[in-house]
This record gives sequence, structure tokens and C-alpha cells, in this order.
Amino acid sequence: MSVPLLARPGAMLTGANLIEDPAAPFGSSKARESLAQLVRAGAIMVALVPFFWQAHPSDPDLVGGSALPQDRLRRGISDALRAGLQVMVKPHVWVPDRWAGVVSFTDEADWAQWFRAYEKALLECAETAGQAGAHAFSVGTELERTTRRPEWNGVIDRVRKAFPGRLTYVAHNAAEAERIGFWDLLDVVSISTYPVLGAANDPKSWRMAMDRELRALRRVAVRHDKSAWLGEIGLRSARGATLKPWESAEERDAPADPTLQYDVLKMWLEAAQHHGIEAAFVWRWLTDPEGGGPEDTDFTIQNKPAQSLLAFR
Repeated sequence: MSVPLLARPGAMLTGANLIEDPAAPFGSSKARESLAQLVRAGAIMVALVPFFWQAHPSDPDLVGGSALPQDRLRRGISDALRAGLQVMVKPHVWVPDRWAGVVSFTDEADWAQWFRAYEKALLECAETAGQAGAHAFSVGTELERTTRRPEWNGVIDRVRKAFPGRLTYVAHNAAEAERIGFWDLLDVVSISTYPVLGAANDPKSWRMAMDRELRALRRVAVRHDKSAWLGEIGLRSARGATLKPWESAEERDAPADPTLQYDVLKMWLEAAQHHGIEAAFVWRWLTDPEGGGPEDTDFTIQNKPAQSLLAFR
């Protein structure tokens, strides 16, 4: 299937990571309305996020999760394309109470078993994404303890055969991106980044932290002659969120502060454009059109002032 060129001359591609809400599955009228809202807000792209699952960081028995299986992934891509969005498929590994960056093994047999399971789940997503007409595909997200393994070369080669569009990997910040050895096998260098920004009343500190990450990202991209993407940027709409931008609402209770979220994300997009970043995906948007809202203190930008930033060009 032919995939249109992503780049739009003179304009950074803006979008959001879209999470399927069980109450508004892809293919439903609610999900279609949420995608229509995303387009009206100004998004050009959307990243759909299937989840793989493993019980703990050293469990090699990874499986495709119940969050966005192949039938609903296909419907999600179709819904997004019909809404006028370009689509990236961006699988995540879910480790209960942890995150993908802790996945690691001490035994070579476990490494081999995990990569076989991961490749199986990944290829299912890649084949679905390719058949459904997605524009880009991430071979992994924040799997930083795995990325020095030689198995990645074969995984990427087989995904390349299954998916006709652009391939990337979303590194856990610029520091991981600088350590990765397989960028030449991909089309785009991407990172997710949530650096400490400093006090809520210190925008100069925010910009310094952002510039450090973006300069490092661009160095890696230029070294490998690739485009550079921000696969994830985000901030809770909560008071004090700039001190630990990765912190979730479950980790810290705080009053709502949608203005802080707006100001920080606006600066991220301005800085990304300044550094020549081709695309930036905000975390996050939900398939529930009623998601977010002014009293919500999580990362969702829906129905908050920050959603207007998707029109940034």
C-alpha cells in the first residue's frame, strides 16, 4: 500500500498519543467524535498505542495485551484516516507498577525467549498497521535496557518487510538515543522526554532543560542523517508539575493547574520548531470525547486550554 509523504514544508507535524478508553472503543461513535475533536483542535497526526504485557521486568513471557488488540487497532487506524489524520502506531510494553525501561534479563535463554515473544507481538501490529494504511510505525518505546542487544537488527529487518511506511524507535530521552546503535536501520530518530524543568515560576529554567534535550536529539539525528521526532512530551495540568514532569496523578495529589500545562507545552512546541524537529506528539488524548476537562489533573490535554496548541505551526 502506498503511504503519502508525512512532511509538510515549513510546518511542524503536531499530534497526540491516543489511548483507547474501554467506554469508547475504536469503531464507536464516541471514538469517532473524539478523533473529530482532535482534528478540530489542529492535530495533523495521531499515535495509536497498543500495549503488550508482561508480569514483571524479568518475565520473558510477554504477550499481546488486551489494550488495543488487532481488530480494534485496525478500526482505530481506519477511523483516524477517515478523520483526516496521519497515523503512527506506537506499541508500549506494560509492566505492572513499573515501566518498560526496567525490562531486562540475566540469562541468555530468557533474552532469546523475550525477543521471540516481542517480535511476534510486534509483527502482528506491524502487519495490521501496514494493511490498514498507517504512515509510521515504532519498533519500540523506552525499552532502554534492551537496546544494546544484537537481536534488534533482525527484529527491525522483519518489521521493515511487514510495514511499508516510516520506521522509528522512541528512546527514553536523548541520553538513550545517543547510546542506540541501530538508528541507521530506521527512518526517524524519536524520543520521549520528561526532564526536570524547575520551578513553576521559572520559564527560563524550563527552556534550558528543553534546549538540552532537543540539541542532543538533533545531534543524533544529524549524525545518522535522519529526521527527529518528539514521540512524547507532556505535563500534568497540576500545580507543581514542572518539578517532576513524569509524575502521574496517582503518585501525587495536587490542585488543577491547566494554565501551567498550557505554558509548558507551548514552550516545548516553540523550542521543537526552533531546533528543526519534524513532528511532536503530546501525551495524551482519549477516545472518550468527554476526557480531561478543567478539573482533571492528569496528562490529558482534552477539553483544556492546552488542546489548542495542536494548531501550532
